Amino acid sequence: MKRILFILLLLIISYHIKAQQNLNLPKLDDKAIVKDEAGNVIPTILWRAYSKTGDYAFKFNKDKTGFIIYEMNAEQKIKAKERKKLALQNMPRPSLSSSFKDGEKFKGDKFTDINGVKYDLRELTGKVLVFNFWFINCPPCRQEIPELNEFKAKYKDNKDVIFLAIASDEKYDLKGFLKKQPFAYNIVANGAYYEQKYNVNSFPTHLVVGKDGLVKFHTTGFASNTIHWLEKTISEQISL
Repeated sequence: MKRILFILLLLIISYHIKAQQNLNLPKLDDKAIVKDEAGNVIPTILWRAYSKTGDYAFKFNKDKTGFIIYEMNAEQKIKAKERKKLALQNMPRPSLSSSFKDGEKFKGDKFTDINGVKYDLRELTGKVLVFNFWFINCPPCRQEIPELNEFKAKYKDNKDVIFLAIASDEKYDLKGFLKKQPFAYNIVANGAYYEQKYNVNSFPTHLVVGKDGLVKFHTTGFASNTIHWLEKTISEQISL
C-alpha cells in the first residue's frame, strides 16, 4: 500500500513539474524571439509572412527561450497540411454573425461591381452566393484577402458559385487599393446601403447563400477555420 502511495506521489509531483515547465515555455507571439538556423534574429513581420506560405515551421531553440524557423521538406509539408486539415475539422464552427440567421430567406438584390458587371440576385436561382462585407481600413479584412484569393481560385471554373465582396469604400479608392492588393472576389463599391439593409455592422462578415436562396453559413471576423467552413458549406451546396 505504501509503495502504491509513493508511486502516486511521484506521478503527481512529476505532473506538476511538467505543468510548471509548460507554463514557462515561450509563446509564438509578437514578443517571441525567432531566429533562422544560422542564428540570425528574424523580425516579427518577416517570420509571420514566412509562416503563411506553408513552407516553414517552428521549433524551440536549445534552451527553450525562443524559436528556430526552418523550411520544411516535401514530406514534412504533407504531414503539416494533414495535421492542419484535421485540426480545422475538429474545431467548432466560427462565431455566428448577428446580421443573418441560418435557414432564413436571403433578400435578393441588384449589384453592380466596379467593373460594371451587373448581378440580379433575384434571378440567380440555383447559384451558390458567397459574400464578404469589408472595407479598406479594416485590418482583419486586409489580412484575410490573400487566403480568400486562394480559396476563390478553387472555383474559377465553376459558374454556379458567385463571389461578391461588398465594400464600404468609394470605387476610386478601391481601384487604387486593388492595384497594390488584388482581391479575386467581384468587388462592389459604396456598400453602405447594403450594410444597412442586411444589418451588417461588424467586419469582415462572411455569408453563404445556398441554391434554394436560404442562408447556409454566416460569421463575423476571420477565424483560422473560416475558410474551411466556407469550403465545407459550398461543397455541400454544389453537390445537391
